[in-house]
Amino acid sequence: MITSETVIQTDDQLLRVDDVAGLTTLSKSCINLWVAQGRFPKPMTLSKTVKVWRLKEVRAWTEKMLGSAEVGYESA
Repeated sequence: MITSETVIQTDDQLLRVDDVAGLTTLSKSCINLWVAQGRFPKPMTLSKTVKVWRLKEVRAWTEKMLGSAEVGYESA
């Protein structure tokens, strides 16, 4: 049953930095630093003050990081 409180997530859903921080458990400053360093996907700029990420890009990055962590753990 879909209620007004249900959030339907699609791959093309756009996320603000607070949403990305919640999904990744990274701080906003860490996300911004890693974007600048090329360690995190770059956001799309909708205006001077609004930057967003696609959910599928954040999920892909998370899966990549989890895969790297598992490989590192197994080889230790």
